[in-house]
Amino acid sequence: MSKVKVLVVDDSALVRQTLVSILESDPEIEIMGVASDPFVAVERMRESKPDVITLDIEMPKMDGLTFLKKLMSQHPIPVVVISTLTEKGTDTALLALEYGAVEVLAKPKVNTRTLLEESTIELCNKVKAAANATIRKKVSSLGNNRSVDGIEPKLSADAILSKARVSSMVQTTESVIAIGASTGGTEALREVLVDFPADSPGVVVVQHMPEMFTKQFAKRLDDLCQVTVKEAENGDKVLRGQVLIAPGGKHMMVKRSGAIYYVEIIDGPLVNRHRPSVDVLFRSVARYAGKNAVAAILTGMGDDGARGMLEMKEAGAFTVAQDEKTCVVFGMPKEAIRMGGVDKVVPLKDVTRTLLSKVKIV
Repeated sequence: MSKVKVLVVDDSALVRQTLVSILESDPEIEIMGVASDPFVAVERMRESKPDVITLDIEMPKMDGLTFLKKLMSQHPIPVVVISTLTEKGTDTALLALEYGAVEVLAKPKVNTRTLLEESTIELCNKVKAAANATIRKKVSSLGNNRSVDGIEPKLSADAILSKARVSSMVQTTESVIAIGASTGGTEALREVLVDFPADSPGVVVVQHMPEMFTKQFAKRLDDLCQVTVKEAENGDKVLRGQVLIAPGGKHMMVKRSGAIYYVEIIDGPLVNRHRPSVDVLFRSVARYAGKNAVAAILTGMGDDGARGMLEMKEAGAFTVAQDEKTCVVFGMPKEAIRMGGVDKVVPLKDVTRTLLSKVKIV
């Protein structure tokens, strides 16, 4: 199997060294070159075409967004944006997703061994996911789950919440819509959520994304959607007309108190190499909402959410998967389908309509 060739573009020599060290720890990744700015990157690309580019935003001579727009309009290559965790930086990084970047990540945290290991897992997996992404040319307006050596084995949702022997099968007047996504999911979620009417049943979402990014992501969606969209806080009720986005770096579970659904936000280990994890959300929905729920699994690499979706279907929920043709990466939906957890496979444009056909609208 050929290695994923990566070009690292960042103006900081220390950051370049850190990224190279992390990526080279994965036997499936090869560093084909480094560049201190987009002009040097172009020279490296003339010598050899990378499979994936990691890209900083704030750089001299040409900023990352300008470079990204030119690249996507002329010679599309999968790009993973690696940004500093500032409010301005996260907003710009999210804009990069609209311009064609496959993923946005926070710059690696190296102050403790645990944080470095988690950054290593996330970065290597995102780069390999990007290499498998379907990249489409943008008109300019101006893999696998092999663990890295020394990393803890992949944990299941059992690490957070045990599987219920009996799920919540009592029919209630309120429904819960649960959605999980990863690589390519930010744009897919935008397309799905803008179609929800203002009186939609409550929606809970896990999108694999770093901390701080989810707050800005929710704000951008809130400006576009008829429903209210916010980053979830511990104890938030699952209400009609509202979408709760799991905060980056935390797991989100749906719980129930009488007829009221609410979310619990918790720390915990990575599940399926992710925090938040779709499996954790889906398992909690299976346990506490059962047949009162519907779910969709969208584009993404790996298998996070596949087991949880099967548990939801077994609990009586209606489940949907995005089809291969419209996915950036057909990993998570494919695994959910293979496990038998999917009732219906539809193109992205039909996901919202299909979900709403199975729930009560006021």
